[in-house]
Amino acid sequence: MDLKMLKTFHTIVQHGSFIRAAEEMNYAQSTVTMQMQKLESDLGVQLIERGKKIRLTEAGRLLYEQSLPIVRDMERVQQNMSELQWGMAGSLRLGVTEPTASYRLPGVLKKFLTLYPKIRITVEFGSTPAQSERLLQGDIDLALCSAPDLGAELYFEPLFKEPFLVLMPEDHPLAKQEVVEPDQIRDYPLLITSTTCPYRRKLEMVMQDAGGMPLNTMEIGSMTALKYYVAGGLGVALVPKITVDSLPEGTTARAISGDLVEMTLGLLCKTSEYPLKLAGAKLYQFLKQELR
Repeated sequence: MDLKMLKTFHTIVQHGSFIRAAEEMNYAQSTVTMQMQKLESDLGVQLIERGKKIRLTEAGRLLYEQSLPIVRDMERVQQNMSELQWGMAGSLRLGVTEPTASYRLPGVLKKFLTLYPKIRITVEFGSTPAQSERLLQGDIDLALCSAPDLGAELYFEPLFKEPFLVLMPEDHPLAKQEVVEPDQIRDYPLLITSTTCPYRRKLEMVMQDAGGMPLNTMEIGSMTALKYYVAGGLGVALVPKITVDSLPEGTTARAISGDLVEMTLGLLCKTSEYPLKLAGAKLYQFLKQELR
């Protein structure tokens, strides 16, 4: 007994006719007859009483009632497998760094899931080194982050650049300028993120190029929290421009000069798995289209 024979049996019952069942399923009538004979032989019982008008036997009624949910479930499985094969369904684990995760990704994912409602996405937050390790361990399928350390095992495709601004209290001496020079920041308390944050590493490059890090620094573990510490008067901060679309009260932002003050972000995956397949390919291409 297989799914094909059960579906033929159901179609006969629903139409009350071998001929109409054959037309519905685009079979020859002899094929429908042979399938029913095989089904009855496999089960060892008569299912249908033939005549001018077919009737189900007691065994036929029992099989029809109990096999209805089986056929529906199997059809659903076949549909799901087909959608999975064409990348229209599946489960994906996406790693993302801040502030992209909070500021850019929600709107992009909403559009993606509107187009592909059967793809389920889990978003994992973390630094670029953490996302790189998760990819290598197989804990995520794809990451949206800054460029990782060089290595043949990971493939990185740049998508966009995140510019920086200097965030400061409104009454800060540097607020009188339109553009701040990196070496001017060294004279004031500076708020920095954790050592694993790519933005911290970029800041260190900028400051080293300007003559070295200031002595007075305070580490804040969250990139998105930096602006609130600036608003509290604890110092100035070099922050991605996208995080200051709405400034906390009492703060202002200024451009900073130099070629180093921007961060390149893009898509990261295992080299052995590029290009991605199935649903992963759909998400990869969509993120490229929306963020490039």
